[in-house]
Amino acid sequence: MITDIIKDKGSRLFIILGGFFVANALIAEVIGVKIFSFEKTLGFDPLSITFFGESLSLNLTAGVLLWPVVFIMTDIINEYYGMKGVKFLSYLAAALITYAFIMFYGAMNLTPADFFIVSKQGSGVPNMQLAYEGVLGQGGRIIIGSLVAFLLGQIVDVFTFHKIKKATGEQKIWLRATGSTLVSQFIDSYVVLFIAFYVGSRIGNKAGDFVWSFQLFLAVGTLNYLYKALVAITLTPVIYLVHHLIEKYLGAEKAKAMKAAAMGS
Repeated sequence: MITDIIKDKGSRLFIILGGFFVANALIAEVIGVKIFSFEKTLGFDPLSITFFGESLSLNLTAGVLLWPVVFIMTDIINEYYGMKGVKFLSYLAAALITYAFIMFYGAMNLTPADFFIVSKQGSGVPNMQLAYEGVLGQGGRIIIGSLVAFLLGQIVDVFTFHKIKKATGEQKIWLRATGSTLVSQFIDSYVVLFIAFYVGSRIGNKAGDFVWSFQLFLAVGTLNYLYKALVAITLTPVIYLVHHLIEKYLGAEKAKAMKAAAMGS
């Protein structure tokens, strides 16, 4: 039975795409704790971009390196496996991300060995336990905000994708793939910031803690969305390349049958 599943090209492709989808979503959540300077990474001075009265530079979460890959995978899976396929993998990814962070918190609460705490002092890390907690111990509101935004964005993405495809048929892959991503990322960009930072900075904060203004929330959300939109448009040729490789792997007849079944789902 297992051998038959692996031999079937459609099933094997779903396992490969699903594994890559879940892995990228999980990794993006973990590395997202780091904020990096986009301009300095490319070797030039930070920009000064003003939105809603706030002057910002391109300081982005490291998760933006992988989330575009996740949304490309969403559209590819949607094309061949339909809404049910995307929803199944999205719920699975959210469950595994939740499980991973529960395990992280469990590991953080283990009493560290004395030598572990000082093991990286020569590398400039005075306390490895604090460093460990700082990387893996994202705030609960950030995790909740990110998961809510992820699931909501996925649901909107698959719905928009199918609406566009029903209107355009098999033509205009760029429109349904890029268009659905632009719509879903508009929601994702603001939801995660609203829950994790705008609302989060007002709940349980201590005197002197930074509180996000509504203008800052709008400014950062807009900047993040514009970046994601630019990446989505730039990666459009990649979607065509992946489609070409999958069609070649499956064969024209099987690919056509799978896409028809995906629309029916």
